Amino acid sequence: MIEIERKFLVKSNAFKSEANIKTRITQGFLNTDATRTVRVRIKGEKGFLTVKGKSSNDGLSRFEWETEVKKEEAEALLKLCEPTIIDKIRYEILYGKHVFEVDEFLGENDGLIVAEVELTSESETIVKPDWLGAEVTGQIQYYNSQLSKQPYKTWIS
Repeated sequence: MIEIERKFLVKSNAFKSEANIKTRITQGFLNTDATRTVRVRIKGEKGFLTVKGKSSNDGLSRFEWETEVKKEEAEALLKLCEPTIIDKIRYEILYGKHVFEVDEFLGENDGLIVAEVELTSESETIVKPDWLGAEVTGQIQYYNSQLSKQPYKTWIS
């Protein structure tokens, strides 16, 4: 139940032609406390409830627990979430031995594209695709919970 991942900005749309899966995701946060977040997500036709703990100092790992819920339940819970609801398209790309999840944000976070890759250990190495940009692992402004509070459009205006 420990999630280990690295996060990167994406510098081109070249990833789209390499994507195996493309899914619309809508998510909100019932709680964005500094020590834990509680997320509600609709991914395609499925609903999920996720609890995440505080990140390690380097931002590489944190506790994560997730369970599937009925889509209708997730839709109802989204109405209770803190502002702003996150809307994005997720592209899944198999590159080397890793799956990169690239999120193209819409709405209030339009213009931001971030890639995440899950690891089995903090020391695991990855082969980086050409479209991968600067690493932003541990930079909390790129956490979805923070993007719901401080959307990307407010950074660039």
